Amino acid sequence: MGEPLMRIGMVGAGKISGAYLDTFPKLPELQLTAVTDLDPARAEEAAAKAPGAVAVKGGVDELLARDDVDAVLNLTIPAVHAEVARAALAAGKHVYGEKPLATTREEADGVLEHAAAAGLRVGCAPDTVLGTGTQTARKAVDDGLIGTPVAATAFMTTPGHERWHPDPEFYYRPGGGPLLDMGPYYFSSLVHLLGPVARVTGFSSTPRDERVIGSGPRAGTRFAVEVPTHVTGVLEHASGALSTLVMSFDVHAARLPRIEVHGTDGSVSVPDPNGFGGTVELYRGTAGEWETLPDEAGYRDASRGFGLADMARGVASGEPHRASGELARHVLDVMLSLLEAAESGNAVAVASTCERPAPIV
Repeated sequence: MGEPLMRIGMVGAGKISGAYLDTFPKLPELQLTAVTDLDPARAEEAAAKAPGAVAVKGGVDELLARDDVDAVLNLTIPAVHAEVARAALAAGKHVYGEKPLATTREEADGVLEHAAAAGLRVGCAPDTVLGTGTQTARKAVDDGLIGTPVAATAFMTTPGHERWHPDPEFYYRPGGGPLLDMGPYYFSSLVHLLGPVARVTGFSSTPRDERVIGSGPRAGTRFAVEVPTHVTGVLEHASGALSTLVMSFDVHAARLPRIEVHGTDGSVSVPDPNGFGGTVELYRGTAGEWETLPDEAGYRDASRGFGLADMARGVASGEPHRASGELARHVLDVMLSLLEAAESGNAVAVASTCERPAPIV
């Protein structure tokens, strides 16, 4: 096996880190060399799962000073995503983070400006949309199997993360809520399928001002809700297509499709964008029934970390990577614009745009 394209320092060894640790052995482009966390024991445990990786006890600054770290995998909480990213870039490291890129447009712009000035790359989850699910559906759209796309629907409904997460408060604080937590999966998928968004409108509500932790050592603990927990809206894509969506932590059960795209000649049903695969179904307007499409595009057997490997290959080749900071900045702008539209009751123009990422075929 040759040398990795990129050596990774991981900041944050919480719940999501396990998914990345499971993926690293699949990706020879990447080598995890260092891990740090506010809890040194968690860093030790994570490092022990990656041959050659060490736990860095001196925190982020010590990790950034290491010569064997080319890029930082930022798995911190949303409130400090931008702070850690800027520090990584200032240290001359590429950075790839969990979503969202930042909690404000200004923070996101600061990250991208730092990267551009230093000639470094910024990547951001989700990379689920690079799997066979969204990419096979995109190929169907791009190949004209549904004619001209005119609309899409996107639904993410759940009773809330406090049922299963032992420390769920951050989901209900600024930077959280169903839109900023789960929206990146859906909005990134919609941009892959239909291109960037130009205008939004919508409404939001907060039916409960308090939640109760349902599992773990703090079960029964009550905490305040500080953000809208039910958001509904319409996105007007630059292409003219309209996407209707519901993002909610207030729905106990539903039989709604995750994403569907509708065109002049048919429809395509897209699997859960929070997963990499799944069944893609096509309804041709003249057929009268749904048919299952074979996996024809996307990274096969993908999992979290494939977007980071895609970025490493992009650095090596000079080509753009797909789970990019620019896409994440646009998705953040769309989500914040939707919240502003819900608060004002008016349609809001989305100031940013981005290139539709290249397909994976």
